[in-house]
Amino acid sequence: MAQSVQIPGTQENAKIANVIGVGALAFFFSIIYLWIFWYRINKEMAAYGQAKGTDECGTSPGKSLLAVTLGALIIVPALISFFRTHKRLVATEKLAGVEPTNGWVSLILYLVFSPAWLAYMQSGLNAVWEKQGVAPAIAETSTPAPAVDTAPAAEEQA
Repeated sequence: MAQSVQIPGTQENAKIANVIGVGALAFFFSIIYLWIFWYRINKEMAAYGQAKGTDECGTSPGKSLLAVTLGALIIVPALISFFRTHKRLVATEKLAGVEPTNGWVSLILYLVFSPAWLAYMQSGLNAVWEKQGVAPAIAETSTPAPAVDTAPAAEEQA
């Protein structure tokens, strides 16, 4: 299950997702899940870039989604979106101070087994959100326990 966290400096949420789950969902529900995943990660990166005052992390997740849906009919827009989204991921990782994902590993995973490629990209984003030390977006509803007085009584010390 994914943990929802707030992106620092924005009102947007990001998901720290289980990379095995991402790979499994991509394997079993490949096209539909790719579209959902693609929009979500591009939206998260764009929000993070805006919070940092840069547009190198992307500006329009809708265009990225359009490129991998309707643009996939002509192939080239989808390939360009895959390449540019990886560049955005690397830019996001650099802004966060995280070691960037390797482009060659990403390319090989894309060509050999694309669900593993999506999981690899999610692992890079997970590192960004974990590095930020962001708190969960959903506040806990439990009430705090009352304070307990741990000071020993004066009579017991005598």
